Amino acid sequence: MSKSKLILLIVLAAAIAAYFAFDIGQYLSLDYLKARQSELEAFTHANPVSASALFFAVYVTVTGLSIPGAAVLTLVAGAMFGLLWGTVIVSFASTIGASLAFLAARFLLRDSVQARFGERLTTINRGIEKDGSFYLFTLRLVPAFPFFMINLAMGLTPIPLRTFFWVSQIGMLAGTIVYVNAGTQLANIESAAGILSPSVLASFVLLGLFPLLARKAIDFVRARKVFEGWHRPKAFDRNLIVIGAGSAGLVTAYIAAAVRAKVTLVERHRMGGDCLNTGCVPSKALIRAAKLAGQIRHADTFGIRTGKTEVDFRSVMARIRDVVSAIEPHDSVERYRSLGVDVVEGDARLVSPWEVEIADAEGSVRRISSRAIVIATGAHPFVPPIPGLEEIDFLTSDNLWSLQTLPGRLLVLGGGPIGCELAQAFARLGSRVTLVEMAPRLMVREDEEVSQSVARHFEDEGIEVRTGHQAVRFERRGDERVLIARQAEQDVEFGFDQVLVAVGRVARLEGFGLDTLDIETGKTIATNEFLQTRFPNIYAAGDVAGPYQFTHTAAHQAWYAAVNALFDPLRKFRADYSVVPWATFVDPEVARVGLNETEARERGFAYEVTRYDIDDLDRAIADGAAQGFVKVLTVPGKDRILGVTIVGQNAGELIAEFVLAMKHRIGLNKILGTIHIYPTMAEANKYVAGNWKRAHAPERLLPWVARFHDWRRGKAAA
Repeated sequence: MSKSKLILLIVLAAAIAAYFAFDIGQYLSLDYLKARQSELEAFTHANPVSASALFFAVYVTVTGLSIPGAAVLTLVAGAMFGLLWGTVIVSFASTIGASLAFLAARFLLRDSVQARFGERLTTINRGIEKDGSFYLFTLRLVPAFPFFMINLAMGLTPIPLRTFFWVSQIGMLAGTIVYVNAGTQLANIESAAGILSPSVLASFVLLGLFPLLARKAIDFVRARKVFEGWHRPKAFDRNLIVIGAGSAGLVTAYIAAAVRAKVTLVERHRMGGDCLNTGCVPSKALIRAAKLAGQIRHADTFGIRTGKTEVDFRSVMARIRDVVSAIEPHDSVERYRSLGVDVVEGDARLVSPWEVEIADAEGSVRRISSRAIVIATGAHPFVPPIPGLEEIDFLTSDNLWSLQTLPGRLLVLGGGPIGCELAQAFARLGSRVTLVEMAPRLMVREDEEVSQSVARHFEDEGIEVRTGHQAVRFERRGDERVLIARQAEQDVEFGFDQVLVAVGRVARLEGFGLDTLDIETGKTIATNEFLQTRFPNIYAAGDVAGPYQFTHTAAHQAWYAAVNALFDPLRKFRADYSVVPWATFVDPEVARVGLNETEARERGFAYEVTRYDIDDLDRAIADGAAQGFVKVLTVPGKDRILGVTIVGQNAGELIAEFVLAMKHRIGLNKILGTIHIYPTMAEANKYVAGNWKRAHAPERLLPWVARFHDWRRGKAAA
């Protein structure tokens, strides 16, 4: 604790202690002040300025220290100064005192509270930043909420002081007038609580509800206003139209059909989207083949001798196509039609907030209407504007799968998850791979030790990793292709046969009529917490909506989009991103959920780190996979999990236990108390929980336990 905080804390503690030690509360009681009413009125009449200043100072002190007596003082203000002047004095004194209490709470407690409970308070902070004045105004209108608690609680939030001041000034005015007016009849008042009769309190509650009702009315008017100039059909052809049949679109359509809604799903290219056709499925099939090739090359470590490993790349790619074909029926037109979904193949374009035009391959166009529309158009690889790139037949994760010949020298541009996965896969299949990344390390969203682990394994496998290199231009020199990159003001050249561009993905925003409806876009379609666009009946889900570009997140969003689109205004739900896991399928795998150390430090969260190194795990040793670690971040002194990073074999599977634990607030103690099969990789999760337990053993209690056991053996305690 800083010196200034300590001084303020001592001053406040001394003031509050003095209040109770000298029984100052007796001078702020209603009985005492009623007994002195004539003296107070006489003093005020004789010394109006001094009386006003003294009363003002006392009122500010009482409210600033959050001690009892403000309600009684408000009554006294009416008796001493009358309704008008008493209201003015109390209104400003109460707001200034409340602001002092607000500032004290902010100065003394906010940083520590946010650091300890920051993750849990994220949603509250976001709501305060967006609608803090609205919430505060509502609370100020209802005297049932203790004002001193509001002062202290608001000091722990991000609401600005100026906002707190003016909203409090206005919000407390109604209650101030009621109390000051009652105070003009002080002699007839038996108790401060008696002023708030059930009818008066009910009136205040209704007054407090007024802003909420007004907000709903404003939202309704805004929703209607956005539709001005558009003709709303009297009846609709569909309950829901879904544009895009990737993960988000398929799940949205599935849910709609499951609840018997009439739904049309429009896809212009291939069912299953990028995940099935060019992303998750083919890449994991490629990674599996590459991993097997690597294992065969190192089979001698298991005592197995093999001949020279030969990779038939054409056959590898043929198997990948077979894998896609085997999974394809899960996402097929036939399956979804059997589920009750009207699947239409063609180009969809929004022409009004309720209507979509669909052009098929033959050129015919039809228009259908719907109460709600979900845009799930996905994303595509980003191609950076690097000079010379367009003159080279570059590869991306979209067109990579048409390769029939293994590149001799492959340059991978980008050290994120996609670039790292594919770089390792091609290296294991036999390509000489150079990975060039502009950032100072690979996989910059992960902790530095994770990046170092991946880079170390890549270098061991012969991958040339060049971080901190910015691509400047591509050149063709006869049959040679060259990348010129800049590193520390020096130009570095990399020759290659083919280049794979893997620097990220961007949302598909063009060609769907978003501009026709003036739907706001940036890197993604702008949506609110319910996944609604500026038109409340048009939603977006998946990669096109962000904030994550994962197949499982797209499916997660799809539930919210479908339910909100079909059941609003009866019920709608805010999309929940509190526990989002992901994995990068390099070898060893990297998986994460929640915070890592980098994010925790950036966001100012207090945390503890518990680690278990997998090289100590029996199953990992037996499998020849004794590499990696499990790292858990917890609330200091508690077993509540803030985040987990796993590096190791099957990390993408192992993380699931922690995802469940975080979702349902299961702590490390319960994971430790759960039986894990021996020998399995999953035991690593139990062992990291055991490490946490040992670090939090009750050291002060253990000597007494030892004495107890000595006594049980009949030994005298030493």
